[in-house]
Amino acid sequence: MRLNILLATFFTLLPPIGYASEFCKDSESVSHAESQSNSIQADTVAPLSGDETKKKGIIARIIDYFDESNKPKKNKKFDFSIIGGPHYSSDTKFGIGVVAAGIYRSDTTHSDSVYLTPESNVAIYADATTSMFFKLGIRGTHIFKNDKARLKYDVNFASVKSKFWGIGYENNINDDNESIYRYLCSNTRVDYILRIADNMYIGPTASFDYINGHDFGKPWLLEGENRRTFNVGFGFTAEYDTRDCLTAASRGYYIRLDQRFNPRLLFNKYAFALTELNLSGYWPAWKGAVIAAQAHARITYGNTPWGLLSTLGGSNNMRGYFEGRYRDKSEIDACIELRQHVWRRNGIVLWAGAGSVFPRFSAFNASHILPNFGIGYRWEFKKKMNVRLDLGFGRHQTGFIFSINEAF
Repeated sequence: MRLNILLATFFTLLPPIGYASEFCKDSESVSHAESQSNSIQADTVAPLSGDETKKKGIIARIIDYFDESNKPKKNKKFDFSIIGGPHYSSDTKFGIGVVAAGIYRSDTTHSDSVYLTPESNVAIYADATTSMFFKLGIRGTHIFKNDKARLKYDVNFASVKSKFWGIGYENNINDDNESIYRYLCSNTRVDYILRIADNMYIGPTASFDYINGHDFGKPWLLEGENRRTFNVGFGFTAEYDTRDCLTAASRGYYIRLDQRFNPRLLFNKYAFALTELNLSGYWPAWKGAVIAAQAHARITYGNTPWGLLSTLGGSNNMRGYFEGRYRDKSEIDACIELRQHVWRRNGIVLWAGAGSVFPRFSAFNASHILPNFGIGYRWEFKKKMNVRLDLGFGRHQTGFIFSINEAF
């Protein structure tokens, strides 16, 4: 069972499991942003003098910081914010984490009061715990002028103490296989996609993955595979994206196809290919409500190393399951979620889903489908960027997740 215990107020926490960082396509007009700014200025009391500012305590300044965090800052070329603090997990123990996130626009040209280039983003995140969990990374999306191209990047390093149940559903479902191991990993991925038509993008992708597992409590569960592997891959990414917002969509569709190859000619000892498909849709329901649905599949072919197998669980899919417990060459999962705005910057979500792992389609077994459901809380940290707190339930498992932005 995985159960995190919150030690700090929700606005001072960091997710120990990564950070989603794509921001909204700007459909708001310049004049609307200006009217919001004027309204904010009109409702704000006169600025404090230097002496008055010094009298404000640290708590008051933190409250002011987060109170202003989701208000538009049209005069800032680079809107930078920091969120962080302590957290506790039965897996990673007590820790401190920080995310430094920024949004910017590569071009501020506008037509008919509408920006022609959506906002780009970048985030640097770090986390360290008493169980020797450490993660450091940078992730972002740079959108070129007039959205003619997008550069997506994610570079991270982690040192983790985790659990391993082996490979395949039959091993994974067996509680007696639970064992401890440690691993170092470094992952790099870069996508450069070009717009070839309205809402359609395609382009090359490249990746590098290094995984070094050690101190396995039950090494026979590796089935003879090397504990240390590195893989270099290349391929292409194709996207169709009509979402009104990349971080908190209320309408539209998102389709993404990734095809990657890790051949021997790139000095990969484990040669394999990977196909990943993501289908998402968003529909307004009643006032303040959005219904979101996602279907996802990650299929690998060839000699896939243990560290790059498809897995269920974590902060984005099948929330509630220990990330990496269920792993095999392929996985599929689906989820439907109700997102309801409640009051001011607060909202709740309810979701239900299912998923499974399998070595190949011919071996798919309907009895191996795992259920998933949960409830979550949302707080708008920045405009259209939510802090999320999710409590997920699965088969004999519970997961408590704190993260940034929606799961999909």
